[in-house]
Amino acid sequence: MKGLKTVYICSECNHRSPKWLGKCPACGAWNSFVEDVIALEAKEPSAAAARHALTARTGEQQATPYQELEMPSYIRTATGLCELDRVLGGGLVLGSVVLLSGEPGIGKSTLLMQISDILGAHRRVLYISGEESSGQLKLRAERLGVRGENLSILTETNIEKILKEIDRVKPDVAIVDSIQTIYSENIASTAGAVTQVRESALALINKAKADNISVILVGHVNKEGSIAGPKLLEHMVDAVLYFEGERQQTYRIIRAIKNRYGSTNEIGVFEMTDEGLAEVQNPSEMLLSGRPQNTSGNCAVCTMEGTRPLIAEIQALVSATAFPAPRRTSNGIDYNRLCLILAVLEKRLGLRFSVNDVYLNVIGGLRLDEPASDVAVAMALISSLTDRAVPDDLIAIGELGLAGECRAVSGLEYRVKEAARLGFKRAVVPCRNLEKREIKADIELIPIKSIFEVLKLLSPQQST
Repeated sequence: MKGLKTVYICSECNHRSPKWLGKCPACGAWNSFVEDVIALEAKEPSAAAARHALTARTGEQQATPYQELEMPSYIRTATGLCELDRVLGGGLVLGSVVLLSGEPGIGKSTLLMQISDILGAHRRVLYISGEESSGQLKLRAERLGVRGENLSILTETNIEKILKEIDRVKPDVAIVDSIQTIYSENIASTAGAVTQVRESALALINKAKADNISVILVGHVNKEGSIAGPKLLEHMVDAVLYFEGERQQTYRIIRAIKNRYGSTNEIGVFEMTDEGLAEVQNPSEMLLSGRPQNTSGNCAVCTMEGTRPLIAEIQALVSATAFPAPRRTSNGIDYNRLCLILAVLEKRLGLRFSVNDVYLNVIGGLRLDEPASDVAVAMALISSLTDRAVPDDLIAIGELGLAGECRAVSGLEYRVKEAARLGFKRAVVPCRNLEKREIKADIELIPIKSIFEVLKLLSPQQST
């Protein structure tokens, strides 16, 4: 047995230190050092030798002139789930590596088992599990109604054995659940260590590129919510997908953080059922289901997620505080954005939010990041403070400036058409958008220049 020693490795830049450091001297990241065990015999750990051993199986690659490159007969493979294909940019790209991450129990393995069943109809699929036994996988597959056509299951954590089995099966799609459980015999550290995760992922990436295999890696998340292991892992893969949602709720959202072959603005919406994950083709109707009628503190907004317009419901509750410092709670809206809007309303309109607690919530677990929801947030806050309901057939779109002005937003035509399709009769929109282009939609457009004009829409005559 070779001698071993403990080192600390920065998960951001792979810098090594003999002791734990709060701040990495190489990249400046805080609290990024993790403990690892390496072989004592070499100045550099055995990772270099392991890399050579792992990549040797793929064979030596030679440069090819661009004119001699050939397009494969198929470049993308549809997963059969339109919501996932939307996020990927049309499907799995030949020879690409996708990293799927999410909280425990969010539904990652369920989604991948469903994908395996659908792809098995016309592609060879190899499902590699390092966390569950074959019996456990069979139990889940029976619950999901998986037929198992052209689907092979491998329960293994040794990367050398996994590569051998890939060579034997020759799959079109390989799924690894999860990358943190894979280890190499040539590296002294334990499975899940920074070196093991990096080198195992590199071996699978090299195999995917050499043999034109589409690989999906499952990644765990740490207590901060980011992907466990080295940050380099996210740079190595072609696409990084996050599976989001509250486990207490049935809806799940897949969002692309990185995508070399598609947009990073698209989202896919699913609903967790007893038979697995079901696609939600019309998220707007889902988000508006159960919306209260003629109630103060409620306003609808249309936000853009890539090319998809989504109608969301914003709820605000403003009540007198019993504390010296009023509370501010925001769920689905950035907290700093909420404080900015409150400051604008208090300074420009003279509304006393400073003596009230403010609670803001976006229904359905959706997170609104774009500033086009500012006017809707302001209307919900004013409505709750004055106890005057926003008309149920009205939707608000626009960004607020610090002077209280309403600024133009992108994609307004798509937003108002989606609002009209769902039955809204009036839409509050920025005046600047209508000056640049005429928008035709079966809905009354109410242009506003500033937040001052919002008060007219919340008058007692309008709210009745």
